[in-house]
Amino acid sequence: MGTQGTPPFSLSPAEIQSFIDDGFVRIDAAFSPQCAAEARAILWRDTGCAPDEPSTWTRPVIRLGQYGQPPFREAANTPVLHRAFDQLAGAGRWRPLETLGTFPVRFPAPADPGDTGWHIDPSFGYEHPDFLEWRANVTSQGRALLLLFLFSDIGPDDAPTRIRRGSHLEIARQLEPAGAPGLTLRALAADGFASSSHCPETLATGQAGTVYVCHPFLVHAAQSHRGRHPRFLAQPPLLPREPLKLEREDAAYSPVELAIRKALA
Repeated sequence: MGTQGTPPFSLSPAEIQSFIDDGFVRIDAAFSPQCAAEARAILWRDTGCAPDEPSTWTRPVIRLGQYGQPPFREAANTPVLHRAFDQLAGAGRWRPLETLGTFPVRFPAPADPGDTGWHIDPSFGYEHPDFLEWRANVTSQGRALLLLFLFSDIGPDDAPTRIRRGSHLEIARQLEPAGAPGLTLRALAADGFASSSHCPETLATGQAGTVYVCHPFLVHAAQSHRGRHPRFLAQPPLLPREPLKLEREDAAYSPVELAIRKALA
């Protein structure tokens, strides 16, 4: 599913319902190809690899950290995306992105990159030195949305992120009994995310400039790169300006909240 990102832009009621039911919506042309190309040039420089010399692509993945230069900020803050964030996380309830976080740049390689397990992205408890002790709770403390920014064209063989459609509902039910303290990533992964194993798998493919706007509880995974050209993708959180609420007197629930309420009903 895709939405052409040309103003005036608004997600349709069907797309918003799909976000609630499936856990994500894909927005095509959310930022420009030129912006993506300028960002890739910076990323290529920092990998230490040469775009036209595959002999320099010696590792399956290179992780690059915290990018807030102009092309990255421009990509993250288009009117198309701001409107989608308002519609899905709630107007005035999220903070504009200042950086796009880290980039796991994936290269064609037969070797297992060693980081392809199913997971959700935890959202608090980062002070713990063991990332498996980082936490998430049923009100998604510290995270309003999960975002996948495609900075290169990504086809089925180009290590697209794997998404379990509807898995956010299973995770909400898993988190609810734990209350505000939530669960660690270790606890959530204890069963290998088997609770969501029945959910259909979708590949986050698309042209450079595509953004997948995802529920913070969506289960996803990396995979090996079987294509020909390196993959450039960012996976930042959209941070909340205020906590999610599962009980509102005015019933002005965001689709993120409605999805959790649906799971717990």
